[in-house]
Amino acid sequence: MSSPDVSPSSESPRSGLPRRRFLQVGSLGVGTAALAAARPWMPIMAGPFENPYLRVIPIDKKLDPAWVRSLFERGEKQTYSQPAALDHIGMPVGGFFAGTVYLAGDGRLWLWEIFNRDRLAILPRDAEAPGGFHGSFLSGGLNYLYPAPVTQPFRQSFQLRIGDQTRTLDRFGFAEVTFDGRYPIGRVTYRDPGCPLEVRLEAFSPFIPGRLDDSSLPATILSYTLINRGDAPVEAELIGELENAVCIDSRGETPGRLRNRILRETGLTALVCSAEPIEATSDRPDILFEDFEKPDYSGWTVEGDAFGSGPIERSEIPSYQGDVGGEGRRVVNSHATAPGNDVRSKDARTGRLLSRPFTIPRRFINLYVGGGSHAGRTCVNVLVGGETVATVTGADNNRMQLRSLNVAAWEGKEARIEIVDRESGGWGNIGVDHIVFSDRPASGNLDERHDFGTMTLAFLGGADWVRAGETAAEAGEATRDFPGPLVGALGRRFRLEPGQSVTLDHVITWHFPNFRGRGVGNALVGHYYAARFPDAVAVARHVRDRFAYLAGTTRRWVETWYDSTLPYWFLDRTMANTSTLATGTCYRFKDGRFWAWEGIGCCAGTCTHVWHYAQAPGRLFPELERLHRERVDFGLAQHADGGIGMRAGLNGSNQPAHDGQCGRILGVLREHHMSPDDAFLRRLWPRVRKAIEYMIRLDGNDDGIVEGAQPNTLDAAWYGKVSFLASLYLAALRAGEAMAREVGDTAFAERCAAIARRGAENILQLYNGEYFIQIEDPAHKDAVGVGNGCYIDQIFGQTWAHWVNLGTLFDREKQLSALRALWKYNFVPDVGAFRKAFPRGRWYATAGDAGLIMCSWPKGGQNPAFKNHWQYMYFNECMTGFEWQAASHMIWEGHDQPDILQNGLAVARAIHDRYDATLRNPYNEIECSDHYARAMASYGAYQAACGFHCHGPRGHLEFAPRLSPENFRAAFVTAEGWGTFAQQWKPASCVFRVEGAFGRVRLRTLKVTLPPERTVARVQARLNGRAVEVEFHQEGRSLLARWPEDLMLEAGSTLEVTAAV
Repeated sequence: MSSPDVSPSSESPRSGLPRRRFLQVGSLGVGTAALAAARPWMPIMAGPFENPYLRVIPIDKKLDPAWVRSLFERGEKQTYSQPAALDHIGMPVGGFFAGTVYLAGDGRLWLWEIFNRDRLAILPRDAEAPGGFHGSFLSGGLNYLYPAPVTQPFRQSFQLRIGDQTRTLDRFGFAEVTFDGRYPIGRVTYRDPGCPLEVRLEAFSPFIPGRLDDSSLPATILSYTLINRGDAPVEAELIGELENAVCIDSRGETPGRLRNRILRETGLTALVCSAEPIEATSDRPDILFEDFEKPDYSGWTVEGDAFGSGPIERSEIPSYQGDVGGEGRRVVNSHATAPGNDVRSKDARTGRLLSRPFTIPRRFINLYVGGGSHAGRTCVNVLVGGETVATVTGADNNRMQLRSLNVAAWEGKEARIEIVDRESGGWGNIGVDHIVFSDRPASGNLDERHDFGTMTLAFLGGADWVRAGETAAEAGEATRDFPGPLVGALGRRFRLEPGQSVTLDHVITWHFPNFRGRGVGNALVGHYYAARFPDAVAVARHVRDRFAYLAGTTRRWVETWYDSTLPYWFLDRTMANTSTLATGTCYRFKDGRFWAWEGIGCCAGTCTHVWHYAQAPGRLFPELERLHRERVDFGLAQHADGGIGMRAGLNGSNQPAHDGQCGRILGVLREHHMSPDDAFLRRLWPRVRKAIEYMIRLDGNDDGIVEGAQPNTLDAAWYGKVSFLASLYLAALRAGEAMAREVGDTAFAERCAAIARRGAENILQLYNGEYFIQIEDPAHKDAVGVGNGCYIDQIFGQTWAHWVNLGTLFDREKQLSALRALWKYNFVPDVGAFRKAFPRGRWYATAGDAGLIMCSWPKGGQNPAFKNHWQYMYFNECMTGFEWQAASHMIWEGHDQPDILQNGLAVARAIHDRYDATLRNPYNEIECSDHYARAMASYGAYQAACGFHCHGPRGHLEFAPRLSPENFRAAFVTAEGWGTFAQQWKPASCVFRVEGAFGRVRLRTLKVTLPPERTVARVQARLNGRAVEVEFHQEGRSLLARWPEDLMLEAGSTLEVTAAV
């Protein structure tokens, strides 16, 4: 992550009593007695002094008993019907790597970021945050405080017509609308006393674990079921409407024509939207308006200080900006000319240039533009009558590109040009040069534009009437010159007797192939979907031809996921973040490579130290992670010395981060476990070994702890002995040992094991009697770190070890103490009081919210130098990816530690409550931009609750449920298929069932957990009712069943294992 410092005020953005029912009134004050109890081994020699953290973080959390019970209970499926909640909801319902299409709680599709804009965050816009921070909705948590409003950039809707009455299928057309989110499917129900029909919508894009391509379609399915609840027959029509949105941005820059046509085929009627160029014809010469070659701004009015006293000479531009492009010796650049000594201070300056009035003499204004992409804040505007009639921004790139503004409609009018820098955050600058009036656009061919492509609205099964435009004469085809609009529609008639129902299926598809990746230097990398399909019609045909499989299997997955004994809230929350794959955070280039931001538009290069937290992709779509490990992390991103650059570009990477390096090593073991055989591991092993040797060299003396500069996910190098990084190094060593043994590299396995043994002893030096810390390096006393703080990731390596079945890395009792300390010192039932005392930081939790803060110093000893670093703000924040990591660890350890299990569930539930739809979008966990990848660690909490492991090459499955083990049922995914595991503990027997739902599950061994103090007398196994030979071995409460040959569970197969006890 990377962010400027934000220092909001102590005032809460919400007022009133905390809304959490689990909070009870109690004092937050902690005096000397409590402090002494927390440090019994140290005598009190002065004081009393009050620790500022203990003053606002209560030791007794005073949880409501009813709320605690709800953590474990199945409960009721949560639905929403409040208008505000329906508007907050933005469930991603496009395919993976195809942009961001939101489903609102009332069934409207919105946002529609499918046009390759590749910009920062969801709907960047101005707002005032606590403390007066004024900027875009970027990384400061503004989309958390003020959720993005439902925004539809073009017309698209479904309507129900009965007689002469037409109702829109949204909260404005029906009195009662209810949303039931079961990602990937959003279910919306519409009822109204004045309407005899009840309507049920299922909206989704195909989502089939283990089938990456099937889940990566630029398509949204909308399946409407209409039920006659009245006592008389009803004749009605369902109408779908779509505005042609092709070239939605380019219409203001280049001439062109929108075209709609109707396509009728067997099983499909489609409205096909496209665009085509119009050749500009004119002999009028270009007119140079401004070349900025003067040393001052003659002819321009200057406001603010960002633009300096005049255009800057190229030789004076800071070298880190590179070649900014343009023409001539001088350019406008509000970063280079702004006061300040570093990037942040310069970008923080603002200003405006306003040209002299002129009469628009040509159809286009061509100019070079660079800098930030903030609409309305880093831009060039054409003003007519004081109003903006055309605008263009930079593309978050210092190098200016030729752009065009289409002003044909205002030719002959008096105008002014406004160059604006009103952005004080990241990319808060604008670059401009060489403004020319012309009859020809300078911004390239229309078919090369980012928003050029096709869209379709298809009725599967056909339509009864069609309209390509908005008039009766445009039944088959319609055109409009830019800027349009051009709107078409399809309709289907039906008749329902009382009690009858009909289901009508539709799909909206899109195809915009010209993706230039801002994070890879604006290279034309395209989309993988464009390599598979030539246009949106081909996508619609693909969905039509495979609809039963694509829709049926998606529904089967959702049924399998929710057919569980786990709490509904837990199932909702741990799956919701998987939707990040279906947002602008994630891309798959035309050549098949996966590439991602940390969050939408923020921090490039599939960053290792962020993405290794994410567990959902590797567990649900292992092909994706195998591709990335092989092609990027252990391919183009790996340096000759074995280091893996934390951020990968097109053909290389930057420097490694130690946590990311270890996480990618551990990821190889996970990907191996999620593979059907060992071919992947054997191919990668030489490069994986090289990556482990890189860490061993940094260790230097083979003591299991790295002590030099240790760059990590908090955007700085820490020094000394750091438990957080040492634990990940130990996990990577143990993973190296396990992989080396599997490929027969025994000598290296022994070396890894020996260093890990020493590390397991030496890491105990970092235990302060209650939790694990950093012993700072005196030679780097001014560096940032956590020192004696209680840090959220202090033993993260053990979480990874649990995720990949490596066992306990070091002293478990001390680890349990550390987890209890995290709860004691970092869990804040109401973040408002905490942030009033510690205001630095971004807003990912606020008054009334509970959360696990990043770091506290309950025993004092904080190095004052930490506060001199902008990264210090991180320690005051609640960031869900880190919280999910800690919650996962707590839940794993909960098999015999009920208090820690409860604490882990409480941390998870606090996140769930923060993202309640009545407050904000439940599908957008925010950290340094929207849909942050680290939050996909939530699936790791699900894995922990199931106690799940698998080893695909060995055909091994393992379950040890942490919740309701006496009667447990939950979904699982393996290398080649998925299904359900269930167990029941009875007085005289234990019954374990593995049910195949999709693909195949190859099984040679099954490890399960028995009730306490039970001895197994015999074991029987039946596959689809047929007895199969089985061997078994009991060790404590673990029962291992082994079959002499592989069992193959296909969809519909059931293996039942009964242990007599």
